[in-house]
Formats: sequence, structure tokens, C-alpha cells
Amino acid sequence: MQIDYRAELPGLDCGLCGYPTCDAFAGALQLKPQLLERCTMRSANKQTFTGKVPVPDSPTTLPVVHNKPSVSNGKDPWCDRLGRPFEFYMDVFPGDKGPRETIIPRNPLRTRELEIQPGDLLLGRPSGMSCGCPLTHVGIAERVDAVNGVIDWFITGPLTARQGNPKNIGYYEAIAYDGLIQEKHPNCEIQIGVRYYFQPRRCMMQWRHSGLITFLNQTPHGLQAHAEGLMIG
Repeated sequence: MQIDYRAELPGLDCGLCGYPTCDAFAGALQLKPQLLERCTMRSANKQTFTGKVPVPDSPTTLPVVHNKPSVSNGKDPWCDRLGRPFEFYMDVFPGDKGPRETIIPRNPLRTRELEIQPGDLLLGRPSGMSCGCPLTHVGIAERVDAVNGVIDWFITGPLTARQGNPKNIGYYEAIAYDGLIQEKHPNCEIQIGVRYYFQPRRCMMQWRHSGLITFLNQTPHGLQAHAEGLMIG
């Protein structure tokens, strides 16, 4: 028996849950109803928070669909919300708390001044040529290079900022992005040394990004890729 979850969702198509539309998310809920907690816009989720940082559900429990992406702009599945074409989706690694990104604060000394350590909750906004985005990003530090100020983190979404006490790193530059390619355009051959347009699966804006692929590795979960020189648009 199927349940119509669309009545439970706000219809905002914000993308925070990792799906481009509320209708697509409702379809995923048929397989795993507990994912409903990903929707932070539901009135049921507007509560007093405990201060604990939640760990998003592992993508390993979700079905992997090859070359059959959801339509993000209502027309072409290989165009972003603004109608711009891209070549593949970049998804998160199984078990990760969110997308992996390598960043450096505009003022690299902030990494030492704030005494950032692995596991810390961070808040900042990517800006400039590297990956300008109108949204504030929140995530959990994974590796920290205090000498150079470079941080590897998992982007978890704005809900975690309301559940903890994040350290504000201010504006930062996005250096690199790591993820799994599970869905790509049928005519796309991915090679090292080539710049591609791609869309992060959990991008709230559903906008395409571009990056130079410098590492590829075939895994049981998909093609692992490392992209540098990130830009939006």
C-alpha cells in the first residue's frame, strides 16, 4: 500500500533533502519513510533543538539509478534549474555525513584563531571566483591543516547550525569537491584533465557547477571523482 507523502511536504522544492523537487522526494519516501526527517521545512521539524549534530542517512540505503535522473527544471533531465546543460550528477559517498569539499577561509588564520579541530561544526559562505553561492554553508570538519588553513569538511545543511554552536569562518574559497558519479549523460566520457559541468546531487539551488577532474577511481558504488577549480554557472 502506497502512502501519498506529498501532503506532508511543503511544496517549496528547496532541494535541501537531496532531491530536486518535493514530488521526487515523495517518491523516495515510498521506499524509506524515515527520510521524512530530512525535510526541515515541515512544521513537525520546527522544534526546540538539543544541540546534537545529526548524521544524515547513509546513501547506501537508497536505490542507485544509472542514467535515469529526476528532471530538475521540469524539462530536460540534463539541465539545471536555470536550463543550463551539465554532464553528470555528483553524489555523496556511502556513510558520509554530506558532500565532501576542500575549503580555505578568505583569512586562512581563522583556522588557527578558531582552533578548528576535526568534528567541529562550521559555518561560512563560498564567494569569489572559486564558487560564489548566495547560500550560507554549514558542515562538519573532517581534516584540518592548521599551517595552511585548509579544511576538508562534510556539508550537512543549515539545519545543523540550529542544532549546535557553529564556528563562523566567514567567507571562504572552495578548492575541490569529491563525490561519486552514479548518473551521467549517455554521451559523456569522463576523463582526467578535462573540465566538466556537473550538478551536486544535494545542491539546494539545483545549479550546475564546473570543475577540472584530477582523479578518478572505479568503486562498487560508482565512479569516484575529484574536481578542482570549482565555479558555479
